[in-house]
Amino acid sequence: MPAVLAALALSSAGCGARQAAADTLVFAVDDEPLVLDPHASPQDSAALFTRPVLDSLVSLGPDGRVEPWLATAWSVSPDRRTYTFTLREDVKFSDGTRFDAAAVKANLDHIADPKTQSRLAAHYMEPYTGSTVVDARTVKVHFARPHAPFLAALSEAFFGMQSPASLRRGPDVLARHVVGSGPFVIERFVPHQEIVYRRNPDYRWGPATARHTGPARLARLKFTILTEDSVRLGALTSGQADAIASVPPVTVRRVRANPRLRVETRPAPGGVYMYLPNVTRGVFADRRVREAFRIGIDHPTIVRRLYFGLFDPAFSPLSTSTPGYDPATRERWRFDRAAAGRLLDEAGWTGRDRQGYRTRNGRRLVVRWPFQRSVAREQRAELAELVQAEARRLGIDLRVGNVSQAEYFPRYAAGDYDLVDYVGRRIDGDMLRNLFATSFISTPDRFGQNGARYSDRRVDGWLAAALATDDQAERADLYARVQRKVMDESAAFPVYVPAYVLGVSKTVHGIGWSPLAYPTFYEAWVSDR
Repeated sequence: MPAVLAALALSSAGCGARQAAADTLVFAVDDEPLVLDPHASPQDSAALFTRPVLDSLVSLGPDGRVEPWLATAWSVSPDRRTYTFTLREDVKFSDGTRFDAAAVKANLDHIADPKTQSRLAAHYMEPYTGSTVVDARTVKVHFARPHAPFLAALSEAFFGMQSPASLRRGPDVLARHVVGSGPFVIERFVPHQEIVYRRNPDYRWGPATARHTGPARLARLKFTILTEDSVRLGALTSGQADAIASVPPVTVRRVRANPRLRVETRPAPGGVYMYLPNVTRGVFADRRVREAFRIGIDHPTIVRRLYFGLFDPAFSPLSTSTPGYDPATRERWRFDRAAAGRLLDEAGWTGRDRQGYRTRNGRRLVVRWPFQRSVAREQRAELAELVQAEARRLGIDLRVGNVSQAEYFPRYAAGDYDLVDYVGRRIDGDMLRNLFATSFISTPDRFGQNGARYSDRRVDGWLAAALATDDQAERADLYARVQRKVMDESAAFPVYVPAYVLGVSKTVHGIGWSPLAYPTFYEAWVSDR
């Protein structure tokens, strides 16, 4: 439905149609799941869609400490290769089956199974070798080598515990329905339209970080998929939605000025929104061209103007809220168009064609970017157009494509591009391993997040060393080395630090935030309108 027609449909329903019971909350989102199963999904937003129904073994407190949830206690072996968990004994999945050690093993094995084709979760536990069921309440998780980020990663919804019976139903079913032990149960999922959840009346095992442990306060939770910014905002201002994701930056001041509404923001941990150049082939195989693109385009000014100060410009591949972020990266490069021109001259791109683009040996300086406009959020399409215009001033023909997801993934796996854009959420500096470790370069058989296709033995060594130590200062030092090295080699072009921008009616209370900076609704409630 076109945006204008959708807006008319919403307004014609009238505010009266939204006088639903105060125990239902409608949340309009700007994204939709490719598959619901977070074990398999390539989307970090799978954490938003499945957190209402999936509990995790542990939770993460505001101070970053790991706290109990489905696991009441844990220990790590002296060689740091085995984690032993003691589990709650009063937990049931919503299909009536029991949560126990065998269920933990089934879930971790499902994530690691190549048949699952996990594109995120499996990478967070890569050295996993298996689990041992000691008894119903005790499970041992084994790794081939130390893996320090594991405990924190377990708090993420990608490791949410699903009913083993549901896991056996196969990927086609899991893509549309997941069964957990959480405070809500999926009632229906209509692709491109909505996900409706109903309260799990038996829920009694909220995380230690929660303020209560009983059933959710809401009887129903409805995620409505509205990808058009204007339609989503109209749903909030008209009362058709109680909350919306991604308030358009240009409208934030207006929303804040509305006495019936408020805006909440949370910086997202993990990787910033960035452009990753293919360093193995094409024009960006030349480091001088990469550096020219980085310093010759005033990304910080573009970000400030486009986002009205809502998002901060990025200077590192890690966001400022991620443990291991190196603030010194902020001073390692500055915008300098003249210096960029000199670098392109040195690289041999000294000619000009009739359109003013640089040439070398009669060939134009072209950068191919397979951009997915259909899933572009946070005005990234407009951002791409501004960057394209700045690249032209440098003499670079930045060709921003418009590819479908079906077209994108084969090209990405084969390295058939010069530039890709990326953002990913993680609560650990180990995000850098996903981005720059040699083992995370995609192949036709294996998805990896190293879009730069960057490979360096020292970087691989630093990342491996960070996995092997629990000393947070040592890990931070190793991650700082990685950030400085990849930035010095222009293996990434950081653009902005993402944040979740939530628009909420003042009748809504108790919305929480996950460690990944997604809103949570276990303790949420809606007052009378």
